[in-house]
Amino acid sequence: MNDTAWLSRSELLIGKENIDKLGKAHVLLVGMGGVGSFAAEFICRAGVGEMTIVDGDVVDPSNRNRQLPALATNHGEYKADIMAERLQSISPELKLHVIKEFVTPTMVEEVLQQPFDYIVEAIDSIQPKLSFIKAAWNKKVRFVSSMGAGGKLDPTQLQVVDISKTYNCPFAQQVRKMLKAEKIYKGVKVVFSPEEPIKESLMMTTNTPYKKSAYGTISYLPATFGAVVASVAIRDIISV
Repeated sequence: MNDTAWLSRSELLIGKENIDKLGKAHVLLVGMGGVGSFAAEFICRAGVGEMTIVDGDVVDPSNRNRQLPALATNHGEYKADIMAERLQSISPELKLHVIKEFVTPTMVEEVLQQPFDYIVEAIDSIQPKLSFIKAAWNKKVRFVSSMGAGGKLDPTQLQVVDISKTYNCPFAQQVRKMLKAEKIYKGVKVVFSPEEPIKESLMMTTNTPYKKSAYGTISYLPATFGAVVASVAIRDIISV
């Protein structure tokens, strides 16, 4: 990156060597929803030099309570396009790649043909999520995965653990079960909340691919997940 004056406060905290590490890193972020959009912004503001963002969805009115790209003025626009403009406005020097596609096993294999220093996975549908986790795990790429932010209210309960240590998270339970079928029992770093989900907030979905149900959400919870996920990626990158 060229002009790093805007990172002077970060440099005070982590030092120039680590600023340089972040500037040379290429991070893949999958999912620009409530968790992924905030994670992308925080990673960008940390000074990561190259990012690839993946999301094939458009803004829906129901996204506005929790998703960074969602406004009353941009319903129907691609989240990836909105986030790309925002990220480039934050860091004009950022080398940014945008993939406006829904996640499929074939697409995952194609995307992961290129090397990444880190992967942030924030998909909220089981099958696409499983495809990315499995591929990243098999390729031994460093990554962190976000578990369910729905049905929860207390952001102070979030934890960073191996997926084998998760509990009170129906989403993580489903992911664990499917990973076991692939003989993957541990080695998947996740952010989750052990808070008991508010079962009354569960609704069934009829028109969402790969997603049969969803929990209610509140503005700050997915954003907090995004912050923790971003912190894991940043801390792992500078620790090498």
